[in-house]
Amino acid sequence: MNHEPAIEVEALKADSFGRIALMRDSGGLFVRRDLSASPWWLRFPAWRLARREARALQPLVGQAQTPQLLRWDGTYLDRSFMDGVAMYKNPPRGDLAYFRAARRLLQQVHRRGIAHNDLAKEANWLVRADGQPALIDFQLAVRGNPRSRWMRLLAREDLRHLLKHKRSYLPTRLTAREQGILANPSLLSRMWMRTGKRAYLFITRRVLHWSDREGAGDRRF
Repeated sequence: MNHEPAIEVEALKADSFGRIALMRDSGGLFVRRDLSASPWWLRFPAWRLARREARALQPLVGQAQTPQLLRWDGTYLDRSFMDGVAMYKNPPRGDLAYFRAARRLLQQVHRRGIAHNDLAKEANWLVRADGQPALIDFQLAVRGNPRSRWMRLLAREDLRHLLKHKRSYLPTRLTAREQGILANPSLLSRMWMRTGKRAYLFITRRVLHWSDREGAGDRRF
């Protein structure tokens, strides 16, 4: 595959798993994850994460509020450009329409057999120019039968993380059912908080030297 016609417009994010840049070619703007920028000792996990994202984006063809997979060759992952601002940079305070649309978006993604699995990060939620939500960064997404118990559990976790953001920016409009979901995290979530998150924080902050809000600070868009 020849990547030479594409030119870099702006660096968006750099971390231990590669470099993400806004690119332009004859077809217009797109986003590229370049795995060659990751250190050699992280090249394999970086490849696994990129492949995972590519596979997660395949069922989302035609979904306007998620990236569209353009190409994946093992080194470069190219996806469509999603114009918007990360939630933490443009918080939807008091915007009930945003959170209603975000919940519909999650339902659409889940029906296609995809659980995002990384929605605690505000950087993965975009606020677009028209005020609508969009989702990015499907590196940790899980693909499966949406009716399976496992996928329904992961879908509930996606929703719970959305509701945590709603609690931050629109707490007075939480419904009784939403408050119940927030008050009753799943066993999976409780296990993560007791064990998995400690390992995550050790690896990301001590080994990879992230010092941000769970990945948000490395992003520059």
